[in-house]
Amino acid sequence: MTQCALEEPRLAEKLTDEQLVANYRSGQTHCFEELIERYRQELFHFLIRFCGNRAAAEDIFQEAFLQIHLSADTFDITKRFKPWLFTIAANKARDYLRKNNRRQAASLSAMIDSSGDDSRSFVDLLEADIPIPDQNALDAEQSELVRELVQSMPDHLREVLTLAYFNQLAYKEIAEILAIPLGTVKSRLHSAVGTFSQLWKVRYKQRG
Repeated sequence: MTQCALEEPRLAEKLTDEQLVANYRSGQTHCFEELIERYRQELFHFLIRFCGNRAAAEDIFQEAFLQIHLSADTFDITKRFKPWLFTIAANKARDYLRKNNRRQAASLSAMIDSSGDDSRSFVDLLEADIPIPDQNALDAEQSELVRELVQSMPDHLREVLTLAYFNQLAYKEIAEILAIPLGTVKSRLHSAVGTFSQLWKVRYKQRG
């Protein structure tokens, strides 16, 4: 990839992520700052939802970009930067949860009935009348409830739901970030949506 010489830092905004990494490796340090700003909100919000802890999310965000700095020379600039960044961040978030002895929630995927007349496809679940977590119109109380329910889900379901709905990543990108087959991404997301639906219905009834 041909590196574009930058006369002013503001021109970095016009470059792709991969060009920014390439230019950073050549000594243009403002390109690294542009990468941080470009992903500050998206990655930080992902980490908050993943860890359920703002302070931890801040630390992991910094650790992830420190790792990017240390490993920049190893990045294959013919590939996309975003999955690489999120892979590093997700791994560090998992390490945090393990070290802090996160309470393991029991898997609720068994609630999803895959047989009989009540069985529903993935598309049916998405189109069901349930509050998918990426809705922007949720009021404060609903938003807090969604946060609580997502946090109560098993790690492997919470992470795929967060990546798919909050971060709007494609299945292929999620598979790369989580290092799992594409089919596993689809099945986990199926379970995650169904689990969220069941949790919502139970909590909604409890709140009257």
